[in-house]
Amino acid sequence: MANDADPAERVEELRALIAHHNDRYYGADAPEISDAQYDELFRELVAIEEQYPDLITPASPTRGPGTFQTSTFASVEHLVPMLSLDNAFSDDDLSAWRDRVVKILGTDEVVFVVEPKMDGLAMSLLYEKGKLVRGATRGDGNAGEDVTQNVRTITAIPHVLKGAPELIEVRGEVFMPIASFEALNERQRNAQGKVFANPRNAAAGSLRMKDSSVTASRDLSFVAYQIGQSVGLDGIDTHQQTLDFFRNVGLPVNDQIVAVDSVERAFGRCSELEEMRHSLEYEIDGAVIKVDDFVLREKLGFTSRFPRWAIALKFPPEEKTTLLKDIRVSVGRTGRATPFAVLEPVFVGGSTVSMATLHNEDEVARRNVRPGDTVIVRKAGDVIPEVVGPIESLRPKTARPWKFPEKCPTCSEPLVRPEGESQHRCWNIDCPARIATSIEFFASRTAMDIEGLGEKRVRQLLEVGLISNIADLYDLKREDLESLDKTKEKSATNLLNGIEESKKRPLFRLLVALGIRHVGPAAARELANHYKDIHDIMDAPSEELAQLEGLGDVIAESLHAFFSNPSNKNLIKRLVGAGVNVTSDRIATAPASNVFDGLTFVLTGTLPALTRDEAAEMIEARGGKVTGSVSSKTNYVVAGDKAGSKLTKAEKLGVSVIDEATFLKLCE
Repeated sequence: MANDADPAERVEELRALIAHHNDRYYGADAPEISDAQYDELFRELVAIEEQYPDLITPASPTRGPGTFQTSTFASVEHLVPMLSLDNAFSDDDLSAWRDRVVKILGTDEVVFVVEPKMDGLAMSLLYEKGKLVRGATRGDGNAGEDVTQNVRTITAIPHVLKGAPELIEVRGEVFMPIASFEALNERQRNAQGKVFANPRNAAAGSLRMKDSSVTASRDLSFVAYQIGQSVGLDGIDTHQQTLDFFRNVGLPVNDQIVAVDSVERAFGRCSELEEMRHSLEYEIDGAVIKVDDFVLREKLGFTSRFPRWAIALKFPPEEKTTLLKDIRVSVGRTGRATPFAVLEPVFVGGSTVSMATLHNEDEVARRNVRPGDTVIVRKAGDVIPEVVGPIESLRPKTARPWKFPEKCPTCSEPLVRPEGESQHRCWNIDCPARIATSIEFFASRTAMDIEGLGEKRVRQLLEVGLISNIADLYDLKREDLESLDKTKEKSATNLLNGIEESKKRPLFRLLVALGIRHVGPAAARELANHYKDIHDIMDAPSEELAQLEGLGDVIAESLHAFFSNPSNKNLIKRLVGAGVNVTSDRIATAPASNVFDGLTFVLTGTLPALTRDEAAEMIEARGGKVTGSVSSKTNYVVAGDKAGSKLTKAEKLGVSVIDEATFLKLCE
């Protein structure tokens, strides 16, 4: 709340906003903000009401399990209210919940159950004498919508339970698997129908169709996780026994649910679920921790909105909405022209995003995004941010479909889309954009690893005419660099030292750095192992190159075309004259041992001597596996300078952290 905002006015504003977004989320299945942004509004309302209790009203969204109902289906009252869960957004929130539980119970010796918080739609299933008689949404917690006919079309939900009691209300989650969601959206685009923002909205929209045959075509699924009410059911005293009962009567249960004997292990399991969220076949947005024993649950009791015996840890948001200010095109070193979105900066997935890829012309059309749109931006872990799609209800009337430019934005030469390809290209080999990006790539850690030669320095050197290609780097003099604005003596020394050190890089690194189309590290290593120097590679016939392991005709033809070009031949001649290493050291590809067999590594930070690719290859060559995230199953985290959240998580989980020197000793 702004410092000068009136609390009473802000409370009313927040309640109106929450009501509006409930309508968009539940009623129209077309949210205008992300779950995280909705949570922020709700938390702000809670905070103001706690500070100013006289502003609380019975109708406030904070006073009950929910406030939304629709008239699409008949209303049906729940036998027992379907309460939502209290949310935790940090380790501090979890610790505060643990302290409350321990204080009420008087002990910390408690068994907990941890399960994925599936991003779907809460569902109540009522069975009488084993037969499914009703399916209802959560609604406002006291009453929901009767969607029985649509529920009957979901194959994962049995119509009859074997060995069921006289009456049982089963609660669980209806969801749409990611593969089914993507297939549905593809069908919707082809039919020019509604495209869903995410699997949760697709599931909700599909479940609430008036025509149950449409629901049947949407490939929805279901998992059970709780008993709401029962008659004639005895001998179930824990959550684990509940899940066993569900399995025995034929109800599906999530296979990632785990029981642990301490809160600390429960927290660790939450971290594991966060790390594995992208490997699951369905979307999750958090983890749920529950007290296992029902007697202890009864002792803990409820608040007006939540059970005190459970809490939902919300993972950091990976989707947010923001303004798409413009769509522009960047030209890479191979001439490929790629459209990208210029965004109003937004913090998502752990970093601030101001640009996101749009891949190609077809993708822009498929996603139906336009400059001026409010768009959903997704960033999963370290993945490049992408624009999921627009919120069409917020589209300005002035927004017009975007057209791919006819000319290169840098050199004004035509952009050509070859027949059968999805990418446009600038074929002008002298295009400044191509030259700049090729030099940047040449200097990158993946290639020649020239310290101090980043994007800004490359652009500066090009603008003043000190370089026009990669060979010119080796002609740079100290006085050239010191004459540039803001270039201090130390910076000049570091850059010149970096250029000099790059001359010693192995041949395979030079082959990668040249940016030959289709030639990556694996092909470059194979070439460096097979031929004694770059001249032998240049002279090798295409047929001979194609026979090498992992190359084939396409890479062979690309190599032949590159080295047949007179300009490229002259470039190699200049590099040789400058003293750049072009001789193979015959890198052995066979491992000395399988010392890392069965071990899992995570690489984080900047290593002193090795690139991450080199370290990963060393691990894999010795039988190990490299993953991008830390979990309790990780054996070693190799940490360099500026190691971030992965190092923190490793220390929290007790995973062994080693530096590069220790890693190299292990490799011996």
